Amino acid sequence: MIAGISLVELMKISWVFDILLACSVLAVAVMLERLWHFRRIKLNPTQFMERIRASAVQGKYEDAINFCTYHNTPLTNVIKVGLSNRDKLPDNISELMESARMLERITLERFLGVLGTLGNSAPFIGLLGTVIGIIRAFKLLEVAGSAGPTAVMVGIAEALVTTAMGLFVAIPCAIMFNYFMNKVKNFYTEMDVASKELMVIIRENLHKKQLAGEIKQ
Repeated sequence: MIAGISLVELMKISWVFDILLACSVLAVAVMLERLWHFRRIKLNPTQFMERIRASAVQGKYEDAINFCTYHNTPLTNVIKVGLSNRDKLPDNISELMESARMLERITLERFLGVLGTLGNSAPFIGLLGTVIGIIRAFKLLEVAGSAGPTAVMVGIAEALVTTAMGLFVAIPCAIMFNYFMNKVKNFYTEMDVASKELMVIIRENLHKKQLAGEIKQ
């Protein structure tokens, strides 16, 4: 109840309030989906690369690939590309893993544009509701005349509530957008570092093979 007017009544008289309410539901859905997704793909990169290095040193590349397939995270997907193409030239392997990182980043940033857009636009939508509410209040005042504050209560309430609702939607969206983008940055850094480590492992194994071939000759 706001200024004697229930939220249900505000929903009936203010289409701007309805839009902001829908935006809030959408924002919560995106936040929950991204929180669940980032939690699901969380992986210790140090332990993971130790496992990959151990398998590669023993020549058990298929075990390493299966390990990556089992976890199915952005990090493991990128490393899987490198392992699957280990027989190609090192530069080509690097390019393939770079392409994989770019594709994984798109997946990591999925739906984050919604939060960014809502964080930027919700205050302006609320401001639109404020302007409409003030206009409504003046019209009611003109019609009501001496009725005074009672007649304009609906318009004023609409103006104030939509402003507050716009900020209520925008602030969490802006905070969570920055939080998720920082997560994406960390994931991308982990993929980049792991890719470089894998290239070192592949080059070391290739060098060992070359030395073994020279010794046999």
